[in-house]
Amino acid sequence: MTSQATQDSLRLPRWLLLTALIALALRLWIAYALPITGDEAFFYWWGVYPDWGYYDHPPMIGWLIWLMRQLLGDATWAIRLPIVLLPLALGAMVWWAVKPLNRERAAWAVLLFWLAPINWINALITTDTPLIFWSVLSVALLLRAEQRSALDGRARLLYALSGVAIGCAFLSKYFSVVLGLAYLVYFALYRRERWPGLLLIVLCALPGPLINAWWNMGHGWPNIMFNAINRNQDATFAWSHPLTYLGMLAYLLTPALLWLAWKYRSALRAAARQHRLVAVLLVVPFVFFALLSGKKVVGLHWVLAFYPFVFVLFAFALPSLTLKRCAQGLAAFTALHVIAVVAIGFTHVEQWRGLPRYYSIVRNFRTAELLAQVRTPDSVLMADAYAPAAGFGYTIGRYVPVFGPGKFHARQDDLLVDFSAYQGKTIRIIVSDSDPPPLDDYRPYFESVQPLRFVQDGVTFHVVEGRNFNFEAYRQGVLKEIFDRYYNIPRWLPMTGCPFCVRYCGLVQCPRP
Repeated sequence: MTSQATQDSLRLPRWLLLTALIALALRLWIAYALPITGDEAFFYWWGVYPDWGYYDHPPMIGWLIWLMRQLLGDATWAIRLPIVLLPLALGAMVWWAVKPLNRERAAWAVLLFWLAPINWINALITTDTPLIFWSVLSVALLLRAEQRSALDGRARLLYALSGVAIGCAFLSKYFSVVLGLAYLVYFALYRRERWPGLLLIVLCALPGPLINAWWNMGHGWPNIMFNAINRNQDATFAWSHPLTYLGMLAYLLTPALLWLAWKYRSALRAAARQHRLVAVLLVVPFVFFALLSGKKVVGLHWVLAFYPFVFVLFAFALPSLTLKRCAQGLAAFTALHVIAVVAIGFTHVEQWRGLPRYYSIVRNFRTAELLAQVRTPDSVLMADAYAPAAGFGYTIGRYVPVFGPGKFHARQDDLLVDFSAYQGKTIRIIVSDSDPPPLDDYRPYFESVQPLRFVQDGVTFHVVEGRNFNFEAYRQGVLKEIFDRYYNIPRWLPMTGCPFCVRYCGLVQCPRP
């Protein structure tokens, strides 16, 4: 090791500490200063009504938010605390997983990962938060198991715990099956003699899918309908989808890693051959998502459960002196993000006037002031879309239903809300669009309707006030449309319950004409 490399190695602990603390401080500030988003507010209500499952996804994010509420209350920063702390936990897991191979290289892997922009500016809690945690923990346990020279008791325990973790990942999001696919490919190609280890992983992961199947059977299979059917009805091939996916990967890799990947491509190939499990954990998911991108827009968050291991491969492939240059390149790229975020943080809502998103900005930043104008003691507050409804509910501390058919996603109302309870009531519906609403869409369900307008920070918000709500008309109109569009449940799926169907037709599985 050269003198310069030795000095860089001695400075590593200091760099790790400074990076961790500064990034943590920025994430905490964002978590505190940024109003809750529609998606976050939607998941917040899962934490208010803990269950074994929810319409869109398995229950882990609801359990996590429930725990945060019990420990720290309903403040936005408290709900977001898991994602604020997540990069630190991931770094610790990566360090623990690969330090037996080379402690210095393990430290570099953590530093490079912590320097990535996403780990500085992401403070929004989503279903991906527990998915990433449990997935990386499962991989870390598997990496340690694979480092055991014999299939002894310690190795079996590590395989079993890896299975438990991937089962928890499954209870976070169905994307965990991609991790399971990577495990299958790895054992099939390189570790067939360790098949008992794979068997242990599968057996210990099974409770997750079994819990999910049991809950879905009693609730009309909403996870299957959402993930496999309803959200994919309009999926068509477009060249922009795979190009967007490649652009997203390029952004996550950053200019520094892209350049070094090309320059040291031979070293990376050699590192991939030496660390086959890490290589498979990158190749299989990225190829899988590439194939999927033909018809779907692959979101940045889809690949984050595998993202930390990119930096493990680079840390073990690049020459010692090059690792410092890589860290400097990452730091420079991230600094641009930090400057932009801090600059935006010191602006005021009024300064965004005139921008296309100003309507949404006012709705999110001035929610309490807007609702103070709209709400009345003798009316029920609703919205016509899930994101504003969830945000309004979070602000007033009361669940706000979605009036109308909504869309294929975020249909938790179908499980929670019984619209017959609003028979005869006056309902005020805040419209999510900035244009005046078509009143004919509301007249069939009320004795009378009138349009209302409220101005907040220069933005006009439209509200429909309907008097004497007619549930039977709503059941025949809106609930029928929801049933026809979103509850075409395959007959071969066994069902023991379906809250929506019971409210709509009185049966667990409504007959179709």
